[in-house]
Amino acid sequence: MDYSNFGAMLPELIVLGIFLIVFLFDTFSNESGKKILTPFTTILFLLGTCAMWIVPSCNEEVFGGMYVNDTACNAMKCILNVGVFLVFLQAAKWTESDDMIVRKGEFYELILVTLFGMYLMISARHFLLFIIGLESASLPLAALVAFNKNRYESHEAAVKYIMTAVFSSGILLTGLSFVYAFSGVGSLYFSDIAAQISGSEISGLLIVALAFLIAGIGFKLSLVPFHLWTADTYQGAPTAVTSYLSVVSKGAAAFAFFIIFVQIFGTVYSEVWEWMMYAVLILTITVGNLFAMRQKNMKRFMAFSSVSQAGYIMLGVMTLSGLGLASMMFYIFVYVVSNLGAFAVISAIENKTGRLSMDDYNGLHKTNPWLSFAMTLAMFSLAGIPPFAGFFSKILIFNSVTATGSMALYMLVLIALINTIISLYYYLLVVKAMWISSDEPVIEKFDSTRCERVGLSLCVLGIVFFGLVPYIYQYCFDSVQNLPQLFSSIL
Repeated sequence: MDYSNFGAMLPELIVLGIFLIVFLFDTFSNESGKKILTPFTTILFLLGTCAMWIVPSCNEEVFGGMYVNDTACNAMKCILNVGVFLVFLQAAKWTESDDMIVRKGEFYELILVTLFGMYLMISARHFLLFIIGLESASLPLAALVAFNKNRYESHEAAVKYIMTAVFSSGILLTGLSFVYAFSGVGSLYFSDIAAQISGSEISGLLIVALAFLIAGIGFKLSLVPFHLWTADTYQGAPTAVTSYLSVVSKGAAAFAFFIIFVQIFGTVYSEVWEWMMYAVLILTITVGNLFAMRQKNMKRFMAFSSVSQAGYIMLGVMTLSGLGLASMMFYIFVYVVSNLGAFAVISAIENKTGRLSMDDYNGLHKTNPWLSFAMTLAMFSLAGIPPFAGFFSKILIFNSVTATGSMALYMLVLIALINTIISLYYYLLVVKAMWISSDEPVIEKFDSTRCERVGLSLCVLGIVFFGLVPYIYQYCFDSVQNLPQLFSSIL
């Protein structure tokens, strides 16, 4: 093995280096040193993210083609880093609480390990490396969900998460074994399997294999009907972990899903898995919206909202094009700032008052106008109301789908548009509670911490700025222009 190959893994090396520094600092520092662990980790991670953004990607395959770090992969990793940085800011006060102060190093270390696994998922072009990344991302998440060890709800959420994760991994591996058997090439490289499938007749084994793969990855994305763990896990997990699950984990899984299904199975799209994805996406968007309308707990409300948003994200897969991938990446970035903006408000209120019911937000603008304003912008963006970023992310992903000219995809977009109108109802319920409700405020006026204000301000800035000046979309679009190897098998 040529150790120079590791030089191409700059993002992974940066995250691994940050993990080792934080681990050693947490292990060997004294009490006064542990007090600065939170700002130390946050600033160190910010510097690492800037290095990834500035240093150009090498655009090469290493380890025999198992790993690729091209411009699109690097851009996706930078987008995930933005989400992790915002989660670190949001979690700062929680990590300094009495129950967490001795374990806050473990929180940051587990987050970095899961992020490392997601990086491998994004860059994997071999199923062995993909599974290693998937499990590296999934197993530490179970520990994060159970981090509030003194709360029964956290234990219950962790058990439900790990049990469904185990079964979904088993289903995924079963589907992968079917793909391996069907291809008959004795290889787990994406390109080798794609070449064999493109020259073979469609069989029932391939259809079953794809159904199993969709189910396995659908668990990570909370696609219906593989979403049943989502609401209970989001409700029981610490809010900082819930926000991480809702955006960063989904973003990595969506990108990996796109790469796997387009590069390997793109040639059998219309014959095999197109109708599967139609059913899954329609169910995901519709069921997520319908169940979100019934929720009063804000974390469960955001859980079903995230289920619906996953359906919109996955619309980009149906395009089988660079335009679809760029639109998906832009949607994920907008979803990061919008969803984390909402969770920043939820977290700030929970940290101060412990309240999580939507009814507790009645009249919030009278006591906390800044939090009400930020939450309103987040709800508007998630609902797709112009001129905020969420409106343009939906327009771009709808445009990428309709650009294919397929009548079936036009119908899919029409159903998604109808569901967007339905989503306006429940997103505006939160806005109504804060600004229109005549009830006296339940939550008293309080001051957020500095980190909470910074994180929330960055989210608001992203919602407004990238709605009016969607520069990040051009960045995503430029990143996918040099990926002919991804689409060459289906063009």
